[in-house]
Amino acid sequence: MNIIKTSVAVLTLVGAVFTPQETLASGDTPHAPKQEWSFNGLFGTFDQAAAQRGFQVYQEVCASCHGLNLLSYRHLSGIGFNEAEIKAIAATVEVQDGPDSEGEMFDRPGIPADRFVSPYPNPQAAASSNGGKAPPDLSLMTKARLGGSNYVYGLLTGYADAPIEFELPEDGNYNKYYPGHVIAMAAPLDDESVEYTDGTKPTLAQHAKDVTTFLAWAAEPEMEERKRMGIKVLLFLLVLTGMLYAVKRKVWEDLH
Repeated sequence: MNIIKTSVAVLTLVGAVFTPQETLASGDTPHAPKQEWSFNGLFGTFDQAAAQRGFQVYQEVCASCHGLNLLSYRHLSGIGFNEAEIKAIAATVEVQDGPDSEGEMFDRPGIPADRFVSPYPNPQAAASSNGGKAPPDLSLMTKARLGGSNYVYGLLTGYADAPIEFELPEDGNYNKYYPGHVIAMAAPLDDESVEYTDGTKPTLAQHAKDVTTFLAWAAEPEMEERKRMGIKVLLFLLVLTGMLYAVKRKVWEDLH
């Protein structure tokens, strides 16, 4: 019985691997409406087409202020970009390298092994360019906020005119799902903010859904592999538990 109890405990622990991020967070943040995400659940996977569109939104809209410091360009293979496409994407940026043989630093085109280039040379420059507060890095944004992907989507679509009775600071913007409802960042997206290369209709909701999918992948590029491994472990433990139970029955049957 102790062996069976141990197996059940391990099953419970492994199952926690698949618990959505939203249920693990806590705090006092306004709740954004729950959305349907392809990557939720035990068998969830990332919609590669949506993630690629989301990357386009990030590149054309978000990358001017927000970095992805924990990702390298080579990681984009995880959402379906091929080697040639990744090389072309990386080559669009300049990366400081060196020193060379003369001890001098130099700029070169990016390569797949490089991390995503930050829009600012340092945090101080980022803060100076944005009213004293540096824009947050987006690498882990969907894991760092209560509500996860739902919160990010809600924030991007939650801009509205402030109620008459609401005192909005001159340099603030009203957002239904941001704590306190006052956010310094102006609405980054609108209908037709990005003209999709695959012909998808460019609406605000579509932009927000796609870039949130991309950021969810950026926060957990290993998620699909982790879930596949978890499923294999679960199946193995179920089979092992059945075998141990059968052995126990056989042993006690002989004793009686």
